[in-house]
Amino acid sequence: MATRPLARSCSQLSASSPARAFLQLAPRRHLNSAPPPVLDFLLPRSTGYCSSLANRNISARPRREEKRAFTSSVARRETSTILNPKKDDNGYDMQIDITPRASNRLREIMYQDNNPNLALRILVESGGCHGFQYLMSLTTLPPLGHTPNSTQVQKESPPALNTSSSDPNVIPSTSQSAEAEKEKKESLTEDDTVFMAVDGTGAKVVMDEESLKLLKGSKVDYTMELIGTDCLKITLHR
Repeated sequence: MATRPLARSCSQLSASSPARAFLQLAPRRHLNSAPPPVLDFLLPRSTGYCSSLANRNISARPRREEKRAFTSSVARRETSTILNPKKDDNGYDMQIDITPRASNRLREIMYQDNNPNLALRILVESGGCHGFQYLMSLTTLPPLGHTPNSTQVQKESPPALNTSSSDPNVIPSTSQSAEAEKEKKESLTEDDTVFMAVDGTGAKVVMDEESLKLLKGSKVDYTMELIGTDCLKITLHR
């Protein structure tokens, strides 16, 4: 009985075209778990289309914005005003900064001279290529722990020299002249402002009011040149 349908199908195939016969036999191969026909590779793949849709859905989703919290910290100053602070016309403090290199160099000088009251005095005078020039010198300050305020410093007069002779025109001795010169070096006026580094070195800088107006916001730094010379310099940071 199985030979009749087979013979009938063979007769039908012989009567039809080869292409139609292939299309009729193709679904039977799938039913018999045969390998897919050769033309299946021409069909579009459903998996690729699904993956593209998935990617499109992912890209269409709103992205969550990441919020980062930033903390603002106040920059720590390297220098503090320890005597006679001054303000400018706008009410801001007139300050300078002493860099760690400059403070370390001043500490070395204080150690070499065995003088903890040593300070760097900076004076601005007219002249030079830019219309003004910096003059730096070392000076000895009175002990700031017992130094009176600025108004008292200016009004104080140097102590009178004690001479052994009753003649007022007698020339004081050499030791007395040296003592007077020392008192002169240790004097401060109401225009002087003293700055000190806060790094524990004890480095101090002295400026008068006119010089401070021109150099406010600047930095006192220490550099070593290529030729072997070292110097303290002022860097403007406006």
